[in-house]
Amino acid sequence: MVAPGPARFETVFDLLELPEAMNAATSTFDLMERAQRGEEQAFSLLFEKYRRRLAVLIHYRLGATLQRRIELEDLMQEVFLRAFRDLQRFEYRGSGSFLNWLSEIAGHAASDAARFYDRKKRAGREVPFRSASNPDGPEPRDSFTPSRRFEQREKLDRLLRLLDQLPPNYRSVILLARVEELSTAEVANRLQIS
Repeated sequence: MVAPGPARFETVFDLLELPEAMNAATSTFDLMERAQRGEEQAFSLLFEKYRRRLAVLIHYRLGATLQRRIELEDLMQEVFLRAFRDLQRFEYRGSGSFLNWLSEIAGHAASDAARFYDRKKRAGREVPFRSASNPDGPEPRDSFTPSRRFEQREKLDRLLRLLDQLPPNYRSVILLARVEELSTAEVANRLQIS
């Protein structure tokens, strides 16, 4: 019997990095141009490229109470649906502009979700995707297998656990620098530190 090799220790930074398949993918600018021309695969690649970072941003924007009430995946689907719908209005302004745009959309979606859960009386109800209990609902468009979704969710959960262990000021720096991809000067300015 061969002894297993040393376990690879994953850091927050390892978990924030793109999947290996995405490292070889084209630039955000190129993918945006292709997606705006109507290439569905380009938008899917953008979705995959920014999925993990956006999940982290949304998780921490929701706060503890809403994290228990709102499914992160549902809110992410809402963000990408809104982004897809408004894709023609996006203007690439440099590195980080796409994530900043998604972050704004996520902020609005999170606020909408919070308002939804704070209402005593709802004027309408959510429309769930097609399922056995809702055969007339819209069909979700997703190319991920359940095992890939599970693997991604496990990685995201590990990342969130590691980030939760950090002091809040350290976590803020990591979120701004590694997730929102702000420069050191922008991070210092946002946090009002030197």
